[in-house]
Amino acid sequence: MRLIFEHWKYIFKNIWFVLPFAVVPALFLALSFDYQAIDRFLNGFFTGRPDFDFFDVFCSWSLLRFDSVLGAAYSVCMLVSVVFFLDALLAFSEKHMRIGKRTLSGVFAQMWENLLSTALIVLLYVALYELWALVLSAMLYTVSALGATAAAAVLFILIVALFLAVLLYVATIFYLWLPCIQITGMRAYNAFLYSYRLMTNVRGRLMLSMAISIVPTIILAGIGALMPPVVTGILMFFVVCLLFLSFAIRMEVLYFHTDKIEREDILRSYREL
Repeated sequence: MRLIFEHWKYIFKNIWFVLPFAVVPALFLALSFDYQAIDRFLNGFFTGRPDFDFFDVFCSWSLLRFDSVLGAAYSVCMLVSVVFFLDALLAFSEKHMRIGKRTLSGVFAQMWENLLSTALIVLLYVALYELWALVLSAMLYTVSALGATAAAAVLFILIVALFLAVLLYVATIFYLWLPCIQITGMRAYNAFLYSYRLMTNVRGRLMLSMAISIVPTIILAGIGALMPPVVTGILMFFVVCLLFLSFAIRMEVLYFHTDKIEREDILRSYREL
């Protein structure tokens, strides 16, 4: 259980140092959800009055918005900000864990070295997620033909749970790839092979840790879609802030653990007691 929650301990202990890295990407991530599509889909599915089409179902799950030019602009800004601030956060946390110092000196130099690899891996994650959302949407749209029945509700939950397990498993395949490139300096292919081997003994715990973060987010997104738009946006901003920090910091914590690297931030804190 320690490995599952260790990154949350780091986040809350260093919250004022890591939170600034999450504000901008969380803002654009929150704006990239299509809350109207989510509302139409959930209301129509569970009330038996489907006034949605397949595109609404897909938009409910997609991280990208296609409903307007402004929505598409939010999505582009989201991708750019996630790449930039994820790269910066990983560089900052890696330096802190390696030498115990929470300063920005040297962080930007390391950040520029890894910006391209960060961008490629983020785009890989987004592409895999959008493909997952497309297939999931097709399954749920088919189930919606059953109407507001108990069977439809049970199938909805089972399908989402199954697809979520698949998504988490696929995410673990690449999860340590980026910190491995960052810390070891290996070429992309060799870093992928090495990171995949490191993942072997912790895959189940990582999937559980990610599920604990993602499942409440899905539930809150569904609940938030039923609230006034301003309340929904504020709620999702704070939720996505924590989710972004969790996704990034967990990478570093898990990599240091699996590669058996001593964390100087822990040793320094111990010495200061």
